[in-house]
Amino acid sequence: CNTPKAALALQSDHGAIARKGMRGRLVLLCLLFSGNYYNQGEIRKKELEQSCCVLGIPASDVTVIDHRDFPDDPAVEWDTQLLATLVLEHIEAKNINLVVTFDAGGVSGHANHISLYKAVRYLHSEGKLPEGCRVLVLESVNLFRKYISFLDVLISCLLPRDELFILTEEETEQAKRAMRCHRSQLLGYRQLYLLFSRYLVLNSLRLL
Repeated sequence: CNTPKAALALQSDHGAIARKGMRGRLVLLCLLFSGNYYNQGEIRKKELEQSCCVLGIPASDVTVIDHRDFPDDPAVEWDTQLLATLVLEHIEAKNINLVVTFDAGGVSGHANHISLYKAVRYLHSEGKLPEGCRVLVLESVNLFRKYISFLDVLISCLLPRDELFILTEEETEQAKRAMRCHRSQLLGYRQLYLLFSRYLVLNSLRLL
């Protein structure tokens, strides 16, 4: 890919963003809208700010939107066109030329994650994105590959993809520190994620 002037990362209120390969300005639009599934909205906002600080993303480039039509619920899909409108407004306001988000599998199957993909896919397929704005989606993998850490490098290198970012040991530790900022969400399975997830070592992405 060409070096982005400004890359927009669309994600939920948890999860570290690997900056590997993103040499331009990275803008984060957090679209889990307070992350209030456990009534911890304000706590999660602060955790997100701390996480972004670890990753070197300034607070001025982080936007969290509270919207009653977008509940933080892993079983609820958000309205595609309404969400697409909000995303497009942000893309145009920030002069974004690369969008990075989930693919159709949402990495974990989370309905909110999948809604983000559908909104961006809608903008892309309808030709509503600004000229020259590209979209990369993070590849979802099966459970086995998801938790074999660096061993998935061998598999990923053999499979088709448009981008493959392999983190250095230092970058992996930075991503883990960022994840640990989300203390309210470090449940048992996320501790396993920190130890074994391939997403903290490498990320394979495809262009829409």
